[in-house]
Amino acid sequence: MASLPRRFINWAAAFEDGAIIRAAFFGLLSATAVTLYLDYTEMNAVAPVTSTPDLSPILPAFDPDAPGGTPGPAIATPMETLRQPLEIELGSGGTLSVTGTILPGSAERFAAEIAQYGEYVERVVLNSPGGSVTDALAMGKLIREQGFATVVEAGGLCASSCPLVFAGGKERLATAASAIAVHQIYAAAPSDASLTSRLEAAGNAMSDAQHMTAEISRYMISMGIDAEVWLRALETPPDRLSYFSADDLTRLKLATRLTT
Repeated sequence: MASLPRRFINWAAAFEDGAIIRAAFFGLLSATAVTLYLDYTEMNAVAPVTSTPDLSPILPAFDPDAPGGTPGPAIATPMETLRQPLEIELGSGGTLSVTGTILPGSAERFAAEIAQYGEYVERVVLNSPGGSVTDALAMGKLIREQGFATVVEAGGLCASSCPLVFAGGKERLATAASAIAVHQIYAAAPSDASLTSRLEAAGNAMSDAQHMTAEISRYMISMGIDAEVWLRALETPPDRLSYFSADDLTRLKLATRLTT
């Protein structure tokens, strides 16, 4: 009878070299992804990632190493106001003001407001640090369906997922003093999540991120926005923001027109 080492050698020899190499590669890739994920969450003291990206955004921070090259414009609205859940208010002259954080369910509230007041709305003025990606996409799509313009005024903020809403405008108006910025999508699990939950999240995070990236890419293309806008987001860590200059906004077709 063959010894145990010999039986193992015979078993391994039954596989093609290509199969062994592929198995080893994917095994190493999986192990590396899990290790990097655990190291990142521990070193940065951030909450672990889950399979859904619908969480509160990180508020503005400029990263000099991120694409864009210059700090963002000054933001006139207090951060305490921007951190509050989304407020939707119909003003005069067909202006619908949308201020605050986009939370899960914000798109439904926005749709309800449009259903009630849509005939009076001509433009949606945005002032938001972002938030739920899926809600931002839904809001942007509804804005395009209704044919509204979108506006980020001087001193206003439209960051994280908010530019997805801005992209929905049939006409998209901004100024050189509008703070419009993007970063990577991210999500978090409770800080007391178990190791098992963290490992499961690590296994799902890459697939979820790729799926969301594909959805956002298709959306931006359908809105007539240059692909570089989303590439800038992918290049910018989730705790930083990459701000668009006035030239960027028009060159990348994120804004259709700059106002003073």
